[in-house]
Parts: sequence; structure tokens; C-alpha cells
Amino acid sequence: MLISFLFIFSGLLNPAVPIDPLIQKELKNKNTADILCVLKSPYEKIKDLTEHFDTKEQKGIFVYTHLQEYANKSQASLISYLKAHHYAFNSFFIVNAIRIPQADQKLIEYLSILHEVHRIEFNSPYQLIRPVDPVSLHDLETRSPLAIEWGILRIKADSVWALGFRGQGITVGSEDTGVELHPAIKNNYRGFGATLDHNYNWHDAIHVLNPLNKDANQNEYNNPCGLDTIAPCDDDNHGTHTTGIMAASDFQIGVAPEAKWIGCRCMERGWGMLTTYIECFQWFLAPTDTSNKNPDPRKAPHVINNSWGCPSQEGCNPSNFRTMEVVVNTLKAAGIFVTVSAGNSGALGCGSISDPAAIFESSFTVGATNVQDTIAGFSSRGPVSVDGSNRLKPNISAPGVSVKSTIKNGQYASFSGTSMSGPHVAASVALILSAFPQLAGKVDLLENILESSADHKFTQLSCGRDSLTTIPNNIFGYGRLNVLKAYRLANIFMTTPVQIQKNDLIKIYPNPAHDLIIIDAHQAHILSVELINVQGGIVKNERKIDQSQYALETNGLTAGYYFYKINTDQGQKTGKLIIQ
Repeated sequence: MLISFLFIFSGLLNPAVPIDPLIQKELKNKNTADILCVLKSPYEKIKDLTEHFDTKEQKGIFVYTHLQEYANKSQASLISYLKAHHYAFNSFFIVNAIRIPQADQKLIEYLSILHEVHRIEFNSPYQLIRPVDPVSLHDLETRSPLAIEWGILRIKADSVWALGFRGQGITVGSEDTGVELHPAIKNNYRGFGATLDHNYNWHDAIHVLNPLNKDANQNEYNNPCGLDTIAPCDDDNHGTHTTGIMAASDFQIGVAPEAKWIGCRCMERGWGMLTTYIECFQWFLAPTDTSNKNPDPRKAPHVINNSWGCPSQEGCNPSNFRTMEVVVNTLKAAGIFVTVSAGNSGALGCGSISDPAAIFESSFTVGATNVQDTIAGFSSRGPVSVDGSNRLKPNISAPGVSVKSTIKNGQYASFSGTSMSGPHVAASVALILSAFPQLAGKVDLLENILESSADHKFTQLSCGRDSLTTIPNNIFGYGRLNVLKAYRLANIFMTTPVQIQKNDLIKIYPNPAHDLIIIDAHQAHILSVELINVQGGIVKNERKIDQSQYALETNGLTAGYYFYKINTDQGQKTGKLIIQ
């Protein structure tokens, strides 16, 4: 895909610095533009540096420390210039970048000649993925104590509860319109106790009114929460609803009723900016106290739910996709699971998953199913074509039609949308981690477990290269979430725990396979190989191999999706295998 950038050629300007075309348009209209100056960084593939860490805490501390130290050094000169010339700014380390809200032509020309500048982006707006149905209010007093939501029953979360795992000890993050301390979710707020403590538990990235709300004046009281709040507040309803699906404590609407939640408001009445998105994700990587000081990556959540997108008509384009993708990649490297709603543009057909962050490889993208266990008509579909990757998406699907949850003023409402599907998955991660805390930080493995255990779903529709029986496909992904099967599969994996290391040395091919796969462990010795089907049953179990290359026959296995586990004398590799 060709990416159109504006280059400024005058004097000694550096034509190698790409500048988002929207900036020049904004300069013509207003003389200044809100920009993000992205500096060069050696850590855009930081995941490669965290492979040898075994715990989420180790990964988080490493990522935070290295990115913060590098940003401090590399940004020092530019920050001195901005201060000397009286430009307002704020810097980031999760991506090595500085936001300048009122950059003029002179400053942009100066930035374009700096060797350390990698690209200059427009601080584009984005918005939440609004529910497709109107609000339907339900009084708290009229709700039956036995009315467990249909989505919880469908994914069998209640069966995992019965095993004693309800999200205890796990923290979920809500990046949304904010959260109200509704009676059903207040007790699970991590800051709830004898007194409310918002340090490390709440952050507000909304510092100004968003111009897309078109207020006649810029009075902060136009927003029902105000700005820079130091306590949880929701200026919409959306964030309270998605948080309730994850962590309501009433054993009726919350998938993980004993998980703790923390929150960051990234949208102002439904509208955010690229930098509010970055600010919230940076805060989740290393939460701070209420004065935005003393960051601590040990207090990061295990999983973050994101029910928003950035369509092209609002400023997102291939010139700023990379920055968003780096941020998501960084969180995953730090051991944080990132779920993202696929979007509600299914009516547009194939290729309708087209907005960041749903399009990224590192995002765990979620489509929506209905009560009939078929795909919701509004659920966006793959493949991802907007970046030229033709990447298969979504990863998985989950209940998203007529999902009842909490909203403001202590009330309840039923909403439909992929915004409701994503929290089912995020909370299911919390259930699995409460059962197997050793899996915390092992995002790739958690993704494999959820995908491997999903209930296969098909449709007469097909997108990309899908056939009518393709798994995974561009409609449902690997299927509809089944957290009980995910628990069983994780249990099989954890019965023989092995230190995971040197995964990159083990090669498995071909994949997809027909009658035979070759396992090449390089200089390691293969000790055993297991193939596990989507029901959690072991269908191949080869032992005492003791050789560096091994041919495993797969003829006789039913075509479909399998999970492999290879033990060597130097570690273990797990992953997905497709038999055709």
C-alpha cells in the first residue's frame, strides 16, 4: 500500500522525515496544528528483549525502565528547545514521542531537520464504538437474584465459577469513557476499602474539551465529569457498561465477579485523541498516584479492554497506524493482554475491520455473536485490507447482542455491539489467570488457549480465502469463546510446567499440514510431543524421542485446529497447528 506523506523542502530541511498531510491542512485553517513528534527508538521490537523473562512483573519492570530511560535521554534536547521557545508540550515514553498541541509552521520546519525525529503525525481524534441499540433501563430492585446474563451462560463462565475461579487476584483495566462507581461494581474497584484510594487505580487523560463536541464555549462544566478528575467518573454510559460486563460483583452480569478493576478515561463524551489513547495505555503500563507521579509497573492490570476505534474520517490513516501499533506491541511485551472490539460495521461486508487498534496483529480482536449463536449482523469482518496485510481478523467472537450491564445513576441497560463482546473475553482472561496465575504475562500462550478452545462457528458467508468450513475464518475468527474449555486446556498445559525459553529455535512445518509435520529443534533435543484437540483431549503423545529433528505423522487426524506442546532439554514451545 502506498502511503502519502507531505514533505517540506526548503533550505536545509530533511526530506526523510515523513509528515502527516493532515498537518498542512490544519495549518492552513488555523495556523497551528496539534501534532505528535515521534522520535527514533531502538525498542520498537522490545518484545524480543522480554522473551527470557518468565513473569509479568519482570516483563513490566524491564519494559518501563528501558523505555523511560531512553525517552529521557533522547528527548532532552528537543524539550529544552520547546521550553526556550515557549511551546506547550507533554512527552511519552511508551512510544518515544512528544505531543505539541499548538505547533506552527516554523516549529514543524525545525523538527523536520532533526536527525532524531522519525515522523511527525497529526494528533487524530477517535471515538468509542457506540452500541447499535437504544438504552433500555431496568431498576435494580426488579432484577431476579437468579437472572444470570445469557452471555455468561453461553461461554460457560458460570461453570468456571463453580470450580472456584471467579477472577480473584486478577486486575482488569477499563480504557473507555470512564467508570461510575455503580453499586454492582464499586466493591471490585481496586481502590475500594475503608476509604476510597484512587492512587494507582484511576487516571483521567481528558485535560481539555474535545473540539469535535462543538461546544459554544470551552467551559469545562460542559462535561458532566469535568476535566482531570481524580476519582472515577463516566461522562457517557459506555465505560460503566463495559466494566460491569467484566467485573460486576453480583454474579449476574459480571463474567469475572471477583476480579478487581482499574480505569482510565480516554474519551471526552465519546471523543478521544491519539494522545489520550497513548496516555491511558502508558498509565496502564505503569500506573501512577493521583498527582501523576511515582509510576509503578508492578500495579499494571493483567488485561485491558478497549471498545473504541479510529476510522479514517476522523484522522486515522496509514501515516499514524504505526504509532498506535507500537503502543499495543509494547503492552503485549510487558505481559499485558489487550482486547479490542472489532467494530460495528458488518453491514459493509468483508474487510470492515478497518480501524486501529482492531487491525493490529498484537490486538486480540473480538467479534459479536447473538442469542442464536450466530454472528451479529453488525459485527465487523476481516480480512484487514486497510494496511495491505490481508490479516485474518477477528481472533475470536463472544456474546454481544442485548447484553445487560451497569450504567450511570445506579441503573442497568441492555446494549448490543462488539463493545459488549470484548469485555466477555477480557474477563475470561481474568478467570483463567485466577485458576492458573503462572500464566500471567504469557500473552501468546493465553491467546493460543482461548483460540484453541473456542467453539467452531461457520456461516454461509465467506470473506477472504475462507471456505464454508474454514477455521479460523474472517467472520468468527477461531470461533465463539468457551471459557470452560479454555480452563480445561490450560489445566492440561499446566500439569507439566516447563520453563519456556529459546522458542525461536524450534521450527514446525508445514503448517497447515496434511499427513506429516517436521519438528526441527536446532541444537536442542526433543523429549516429547503432544497434540491436543479443541475439546482438550490429547490425540498424539510421543515420548522418549531424544533427537533434534522429528517427523510426526498426522494422517488419521480429523481436519481442523490443534494445539501442540513440544518439550525439549532447553525448554518448551506451544502453538497452533492446522490439519487440512
